[in-house]
Amino acid sequence: MSIDLDETHDPDTRTWHPGAQGHPDFPIQNLPLGIFSTGPPSAASTARGGIRIGDDILDLVALAGSGLLSGDALTAAGAAGASTLNHFFSLGPLPRKALRARVHRLLTTDSRHQQAVRSLLRPVADCSMHLPAAVGDYTDFYAGIHHARAIGALFRPDNPLLPNYKWLPIAYHGRSSTIRVSGEPFHRPNGQRKNPVDSGPTFEPCRDLDFELELGVWVGAGNADGKPIPISRASAQVGGYCLLNDWSARDIQSFEYQPLGPFLSKNFATTVSAWVVTPEALAPYSAALARPAADPRSLPHLTDAEDQRSGALDVELEVSIATERMRSGGTAPQRLSCSSTRHLFWTVAQMITHHTSGGCVLRPGDLLGTGTISGPDPAQAGSLMEISHGGRTAFALPDGETRTYLQDGDEVLFRARAHAPGRAPVGFGECRAVVLPAVPLEVQ
Repeated sequence: MSIDLDETHDPDTRTWHPGAQGHPDFPIQNLPLGIFSTGPPSAASTARGGIRIGDDILDLVALAGSGLLSGDALTAAGAAGASTLNHFFSLGPLPRKALRARVHRLLTTDSRHQQAVRSLLRPVADCSMHLPAAVGDYTDFYAGIHHARAIGALFRPDNPLLPNYKWLPIAYHGRSSTIRVSGEPFHRPNGQRKNPVDSGPTFEPCRDLDFELELGVWVGAGNADGKPIPISRASAQVGGYCLLNDWSARDIQSFEYQPLGPFLSKNFATTVSAWVVTPEALAPYSAALARPAADPRSLPHLTDAEDQRSGALDVELEVSIATERMRSGGTAPQRLSCSSTRHLFWTVAQMITHHTSGGCVLRPGDLLGTGTISGPDPAQAGSLMEISHGGRTAFALPDGETRTYLQDGDEVLFRARAHAPGRAPVGFGECRAVVLPAVPLEVQ
């Protein structure tokens, strides 16, 4: 991630917005984008783009018509003011940076336009959030090596990583039609499952429902048909980041995944956070790709010196659970684990280059998942399959309940924040959803 730091990253910058000064997630140095509507979710017909500042949303439709913008910043605001961010993503980095710089300037304490901008703010509490983009295609990678190793060890204790893992970014193509924004519940999936001792499979609701703690990547301008994106230019194709929960039906997956990989076990729901954190906001948290010296060097088309130096990210992620009984009793969500994007084996640029290396087209608003981000310590596990050791070990919750996998009524909550001494924090907001009972399938 080759992004120069500028005045928008200065941790000492002060804003006239009282709720944004010192905000743990959405200070003036963040300025993520999202799609919102005023009123209840049924008012989606008024959905439009906004920028989060503190606990307010700066209405981009109103800002574009205010006369406070010009040039690339006005172009970007006009595109981002639509009901999806797809056109905004297609513009690439320059207009996005111009909009960020201008909004930052309008929000600083010495801005001459405080009153005008204040009139364009909408309280988050009065708004409903929607999917940031119309997702054409969704690809989920498997770049969390500690997750891959832990899951592999459950089935292949002597050889948990398959031979190709350290040579190329493993991925599968997911289903875009069931991607939903944070806060929307989903139904437990049905599917075929088979225990090793059974003579044949049964069709029933999933028993081993799991979450996967991931970072989502929104694709920017994309590439032309048959034109791979070189690793040196791949980071410029990132439109932004979000949190992503790739819900997984482990028992269904174990029966269906050979030889072609997951199908029904993954296509029923994927939840993303509502706010798109821009690459510019995360620039202070770029990091070197950390790999043991003994690991094989990536092939030349996946190797770039700048990407090796700064293509990784340093973002802390955590996952919590709140059962139905916990919520009704007023018990706070129980944190299950805390991990970091530093544990990813591949950079986002490497994922993008590999994705397009065979000629595949990425389009604005396509969504990529990093794969489950676990760390080397058990307290950094990014899935229940790891926490419960494949469902063999239950864990206790504060009210006396126990879990191995998710039950109906459980709510899973992801949060993430990049933070470090001397830097302004950059948060992602929530990625949460409640599990509803399965919908019975009528059998004639």
